[in-house]
Amino acid sequence: MTGTTTRGNRYAFRRLRAVSIARQFFLLQLGVLAVLVTAVLAAAYVEISHESESHAANVSLAVARTLAHSPDVRTALSRPEPPPGLQSLVETVRQANNVDFIVIARPDGTRCVHRDPTRLGTQINWDIAPVLNGHELTQFYQGRLGTSVRASAPVIGADSTAIGIVSVVMTQPKIGDQLHGRLPGLLIAAGLALLAAAFASFVISRRLRRQTLGLGPAEITRMYEHHDAVLHTVSQGLVVLGPDRQLVLANDEAQRLLSLGPDAEGRPSTGLTDSPSLRKLLTAGHDAEDEIHLAGERVLVVTQRTARRDGRLIGTVATLRDHTELLALTSELDSARSFAESLRAQAHEAANRLHTVVTLIAVGKPEKAMEFAAAELTATQQLVDRVVESIADPPVAALLLGKVAEAQRKGLHLVISDDTRVDAVPIDARDLISIVGNLVDNAIDAALTTPSPRRVDVTMRTEDDTLTIRVRDTGTGLDPATIRTAFTAGWSTKTADRPHGRGLGLALVAQVVKRHHGTIDVISDGGAIFTVRIPLRQQPERNRRPETSS
Repeated sequence: MTGTTTRGNRYAFRRLRAVSIARQFFLLQLGVLAVLVTAVLAAAYVEISHESESHAANVSLAVARTLAHSPDVRTALSRPEPPPGLQSLVETVRQANNVDFIVIARPDGTRCVHRDPTRLGTQINWDIAPVLNGHELTQFYQGRLGTSVRASAPVIGADSTAIGIVSVVMTQPKIGDQLHGRLPGLLIAAGLALLAAAFASFVISRRLRRQTLGLGPAEITRMYEHHDAVLHTVSQGLVVLGPDRQLVLANDEAQRLLSLGPDAEGRPSTGLTDSPSLRKLLTAGHDAEDEIHLAGERVLVVTQRTARRDGRLIGTVATLRDHTELLALTSELDSARSFAESLRAQAHEAANRLHTVVTLIAVGKPEKAMEFAAAELTATQQLVDRVVESIADPPVAALLLGKVAEAQRKGLHLVISDDTRVDAVPIDARDLISIVGNLVDNAIDAALTTPSPRRVDVTMRTEDDTLTIRVRDTGTGLDPATIRTAFTAGWSTKTADRPHGRGLGLALVAQVVKRHHGTIDVISDGGAIFTVRIPLRQQPERNRRPETSS
């Protein structure tokens, strides 16, 4: 039996949870309203009851006080026997005021006026001493006819002493008549209030049903749990903007990528990021597919879609993927591939030179063979020695040597100036490689667009606590309007042929330079001249880099 009852309770509970939240809200409101109306009705009943009792007490006391001050009553009590007309006078007053009893007694408690003639001359059975002392008295007591209110007033004689008392009694039925006369109006008002509240609750529940799509609490709870779990565990940043371009939702990853606080909800799209291009995309709200944007120190791949329901625009959803480390690895891979191609070209050239040396020896001219081999070896070794001695950072020196070979393979001359000298600096080698590598790559691309002679000059110096990097090419240069946009993501003079697109090299340079509190100057003088200056005194401990996503 207990098991059956338990299963029945569980079934009823599941049925209750299956009811939509709007209907549950409506039923709950009806229940609360019914309780409130009942409580108000009970309180009003008690209040009216107290008011009726108070009114009865006031009427009784007013009648007693009026008769006590009546000259006829004073005159009657001053005589040994009251005149016969006093009883009729008192009866007239009783009926006019709708009270039950009016008793007039002498100071010894003997009744001289009473509605019941058989009780004339009998003694009052309650304490009248306070009244004889000049005090008016109102009492509720339980008598033969039920609960009654009794009001008593002293009759003061010529010598200012009490010569008798007047007592007026109103029984509970009289009080109840006053209460019941007001009760129907109270019930009607309560019923109308309950109907109006029920109608308002019905309207509210209809609106709530539309807003909750008719879902029940269990469904809403399940949706919220899944929604919250997905938002906190998904590896991509998720940004939801409303039709007014204000932030509706940003998950944990989006808050990290955009450096948003937990109070960012409601912020306009223009205040979500310092990146001009990403801010423009979020504000415009148009669809985008895998666009590259620089946001602070991160490279983000952004996809944005408009969200609609029943043909109505409800906002946009943007996903953010952090490609900072991936882009760095891609750049390193590009450098390694370029270096491998340079080595392959050098190996081919070395094979040609070796073939030349062997041929000279075979034709009987070993002196010429030695002279040819020594010249090639000396030139290469001198360049390596000079670069390694001038640049204290081996990765940067290796990068420049690789770029020299790459430029030679592409048919241009890359010159590392004789005054190049870089001591150990408190800047991460990867940042230096990012600056130098991107500037040199950009200069090589620019120089290749012009006829021979094609040349790129590189100068690096540490002087007066400042690292200066200058790269000059023999390209067409940049006009002032181009210079203003050259360091934004997406700008490029070439078509995109890489998985991550073009137009990030100079933007990354600007990002790194800004992080190290440096400056970039660009001028056109027979080609473009990029000059980067980074103060060394403000740099943090060497090889320290900002946190990036893992």
